[in-house]
Amino acid sequence: MKTYLVGGAVRDKLLGIPVKERDWVVVGATPEAMTAKGFRPVGRDFPVFLHPETSEEYALARTERKAGRGYHGFEMHASPEVTLEEDLARRDLTINAMAQSAEGDIIDPHGGQRDLDARLLRHVTGAFAEDPLRVLRVARFAARFHHLGFQVADDTLALMRELSTPEELEALSPERVWKETERALGERNPQVFVQVLRDCGALACLFPEVDTLFGIPQPEQHHPEIDTGLHVLLVLEQAARLTEDPLVRFAALVHDLGKGLTPEKHWPSHHGHETAGVKLVKRLAKRCRIPKQYERLGCQASRWHLHVHRALALRPDTIMKLLEGSDAFRRPEDFDRLLLASEADARGRTGLEDRPYPQAAYLRRCLQVAGEISGKDVDPDRFQGPAFGRELRRLRVAAITNLGATPTPS
Repeated sequence: MKTYLVGGAVRDKLLGIPVKERDWVVVGATPEAMTAKGFRPVGRDFPVFLHPETSEEYALARTERKAGRGYHGFEMHASPEVTLEEDLARRDLTINAMAQSAEGDIIDPHGGQRDLDARLLRHVTGAFAEDPLRVLRVARFAARFHHLGFQVADDTLALMRELSTPEELEALSPERVWKETERALGERNPQVFVQVLRDCGALACLFPEVDTLFGIPQPEQHHPEIDTGLHVLLVLEQAARLTEDPLVRFAALVHDLGKGLTPEKHWPSHHGHETAGVKLVKRLAKRCRIPKQYERLGCQASRWHLHVHRALALRPDTIMKLLEGSDAFRRPEDFDRLLLASEADARGRTGLEDRPYPQAAYLRRCLQVAGEISGKDVDPDRFQGPAFGRELRRLRVAAITNLGATPTPS
């Protein structure tokens, strides 16, 4: 019975980056032997156990064979006879298929260290093509390690293209697709995730509302990059600069979906794309079973981002309409996320990445002063029923007006 550190922990140690979690493989053991040593079984589909002291995961060495469609379409075999090399061979990428012994020796049967040095994301064996979820995993690793210079190997990208068909990708559950996407939104360069999915053809299958945006022009005076799809990638990049919050990054990704509905005869103008995009966000969220908080913020970003951009020129009554429409009084934290997504939109344009965005500070101040007015400030003897709400709104508009002259945009 031998225990090896495996996967991401070995990879990250060799890269010299912090190891967030450690996984272990146990060779030569049985489930009974593990429980006898105090390990707690937790795996429903695989023989996985938690260490009695550290709670780290220890999995029995196993092999897998494709026997059906989807993530669960695998036959798994675990026994004391399965070798470490056989276990490593079932993994997705060579940089994830290394192990370290208790003595500190690196076991690397598939050239993971070579590919670390070459900054390549390369599949281990042809069995990579048995699991279409690996298309998203590779794209996610590309987003994680882009800043270190990693790229997807050509032969791996070719395999990903073979997998990126409706027949293959539709076998994935919406929950697993969203889980990988949500994790990718939290990576250092989430825009790379989208780009890699587009490069292999998976974006058109999984997120056609986003893929459609590529090739659609925008007015050059506002968008020097012109292409709407490229703009979305730039906005997502800027959102990652502003915050680690995946909600904001999702809002950045979907804020312009409505431009995909603009008739070609109206290009490069996209009048009304804000409201048109809301139904596309809802459609995407329903199909991919995206959590309601993401859907809500995505709809807010689509509907209100142009109002946020024009905030410094809006009348106080229209500012109030924005605050009410975005539910800012009840959900101020989401309103702040809307402002961050809008700032990313303003900066996600070629040559304008560092432009000031005073609109955000101004709107935060508007929400603050309007929010300081409550029902206690309305005379209940003079105003009842609907008149009470109208008076409360009037007082809040007055508070916004009293902020003084609207500053000039820089």
